[in-house]
Amino acid sequence: MSDHKIERIRVHRILIPAKAVHSHGSGDVAGINVAILEITTDTGITGWGEASPWPVFTGTAEGCAAALHVHLRPHLIGQDPVQVEKHMSMADKIVVGHTEAKAALEMALLDITGQISGLSVCELVGGKMRDDMGMSFSVANPDFDKDLEDVATMWDDGVRIFKFKTGFAGHKFDLMRLERMREIYGEEADIRIDYNQGLLAYDAVRCIRDLEAFRPTFVEQPVKMHEREVLAHITDVIDTPIMADESVFDPKGALYGASIRMADIFSLKIMKSGGIRRALEVAAIARAAGIEVYGGCMFETGLAHAAGAHLMAAVPDLVLQCEFYMATYYAQDDILTEAFPVRKGRVHVPEGPGLGVGVDPEKLAKYAVSAPLG
Repeated sequence: MSDHKIERIRVHRILIPAKAVHSHGSGDVAGINVAILEITTDTGITGWGEASPWPVFTGTAEGCAAALHVHLRPHLIGQDPVQVEKHMSMADKIVVGHTEAKAALEMALLDITGQISGLSVCELVGGKMRDDMGMSFSVANPDFDKDLEDVATMWDDGVRIFKFKTGFAGHKFDLMRLERMREIYGEEADIRIDYNQGLLAYDAVRCIRDLEAFRPTFVEQPVKMHEREVLAHITDVIDTPIMADESVFDPKGALYGASIRMADIFSLKIMKSGGIRRALEVAAIARAAGIEVYGGCMFETGLAHAAGAHLMAAVPDLVLQCEFYMATYYAQDDILTEAFPVRKGRVHVPEGPGLGVGVDPEKLAKYAVSAPLG
């Protein structure tokens, strides 16, 4: 037990516009629409968390804000913030689903616990295995000429990993983009492919085999999230590694995915797993089954990116690197007091106790879509 008590909880709803629309097999996105959780103790420590949903994937920002403010806040006021598992178990009993809201809660509690103990979040959940990791950018602008301009800028910045969002504008468009990328950057570019559930099950193998000519590192979630047995078949017959994202949310989903060899890779995301520690459980199941992991993200500010970086820093083995590009290359602005650390194409784990980042109250006010709750 600690000598600290949760005194106040506020939830901020914000919307930060994007620099460009990003298209996916499951829809378009043009901004960062999230709920930011602020927990303050009676000793003056503030912990921050972020719920970053996507309605076609996990949930809504409005639902996350309601889960945090209406349903979870009454059970947290006056409680010891260091008892993280106790509070997360309570959250699972009080609210079904809402994994992003639970991720925000765990994030803020770990941030406070880290500040109390002087340890970073990655140290709290197992230890720091790496200081930085390669960053992947998602090529998803329907205007491919504009995308090529952005890729060129990032190439100069040292970015070498590019994940092409496919399945939203036709197979020929996808082939053309991959061909152009190889023509311009050759084998030095690490190309990945992400369908975001955009292929029909009956046609998926044919389409993926066409794209294999461009030697992608992996193909992510080609079919619908519930078509897990189809995904396992694709994994079995396609030479290129297949990654499951929408089809694996939590440890139970990971266990089933491993049992049918649904994919060669699992995408780890704090938002779909309900927090860093549950995502590490997914990673442990994957490791036991000989399945690789990748650091994925939703449409996030630098706050959630910081948590994601701590997650991936604690994973024992990381071959395929991570995303966490939104705050630097996608959003028009961010809410952190200092820029999220991306240098020379690599994400650096924020230093300092807790998450190692601060939130700017003026940015929260600037991008607010409603008055704070609490």
